[in-house]
Amino acid sequence: MKNSIKISFLILSILFIASCNNNKEMDSKANDGTYYTCSMDPQIREDKPGKCPICHMELTKVKVDDSKSNEIKLSDQQIKLGNIKTATIEESQNQMEQNFLGVLTSNQNNVNVLSTRAMGRIEKLFVKTEGAYVKVGQPIYEIYSEDISVAKRDYKSAFLQLGLTGGTDKNIKGIFEASKQKLLYFGLTNTQIEALKTTKELSPYTTFYSNYAGFVSEVLMQEGSYAMEGSPILKLVDLSSLWLEVQVNANYINDISLGKMAKVSFVDFPEKAMNAKVSFINAELISNSRLVLVRLDIPNPALVFKPGMQANVSLVNKPLKGLFIPIDAVIQDEKASYIWIEKSEGKFENRMVEIGVEINGLIEIKSNIPKNTKIVISGAYLINSEYKFRKGSDPMEGMKM
Repeated sequence: MKNSIKISFLILSILFIASCNNNKEMDSKANDGTYYTCSMDPQIREDKPGKCPICHMELTKVKVDDSKSNEIKLSDQQIKLGNIKTATIEESQNQMEQNFLGVLTSNQNNVNVLSTRAMGRIEKLFVKTEGAYVKVGQPIYEIYSEDISVAKRDYKSAFLQLGLTGGTDKNIKGIFEASKQKLLYFGLTNTQIEALKTTKELSPYTTFYSNYAGFVSEVLMQEGSYAMEGSPILKLVDLSSLWLEVQVNANYINDISLGKMAKVSFVDFPEKAMNAKVSFINAELISNSRLVLVRLDIPNPALVFKPGMQANVSLVNKPLKGLFIPIDAVIQDEKASYIWIEKSEGKFENRMVEIGVEINGLIEIKSNIPKNTKIVISGAYLINSEYKFRKGSDPMEGMKM
């Protein structure tokens, strides 16, 4: 009996020990420091293999990164494959040259509108094509106007009466001068008015001529149309000088002032580079943007340049001293900007920074960076992606400036 009890106790002990060992083995497997995630959706974390519930790709096995929340450790192979490079950056002086792309437009100070001075019907248009060149004194339109016809008859009548009195009657002389002024007001030239003195039969039609030279930018009236006093007929633009309009980011507008000289080169005529002066800076931002309109005057006496052509504008400012690193070394998003620094061999730490101006592919770091700090200047975005892949979150999540 005693032997049976001893045997039973021995069997139970063996089973208990085996059970403990099995549990330890299961716990070891459950806590082996790995999990499964998706390379496309790193926020997915599972304790067993399978497919991503979002994109249905096979989950990837990943070892838990036990580094601090804003740190990541990379192997030598990852650093080599990612072309990750670091450098110790010191303060330097950079010549700030801002480059912008601008577009040539018509100089609105050189735009003239030819309009009617009296009511009437447009019988004929002598210029009908946009882009046509109009000379000073060139006929533009012919109009039938009762008001002008009456003024012609009044002038002719006053002239004849003045002749009968020998030009000594002051009242008739006053009427004659008044009728002439009315014709001048309607837009007739002195030559046309003088011709009325010898014309036997006055025509109800009157031709008007251009007082300006320029290219037709818009035809605003058609033949047979009835025009009111002041109705526009043609819009002419003189292209002997143009505007070069540039949209400048508001961050850089304080470095630009009226009268500042800029280097201008043209996409279509690279050999015709010139210096131009800033003539206008808009006081308001362009709607729904952070851009400011800046205008430069471009001389164009030979009419080589055309509205719509593009030009490169280079504005050189005084040298700026500060800490500058490559633009690609800074991770920028809506909330903050940050860089990666190398704390020790293969271990990288994320650090939030305040950025300044961009100069020639470099960006200014305004935050205080201790001397001899190794900053990642190449491969920062790859480190960032690896961090998100491993830890399933943004490296700056929850951090404040």
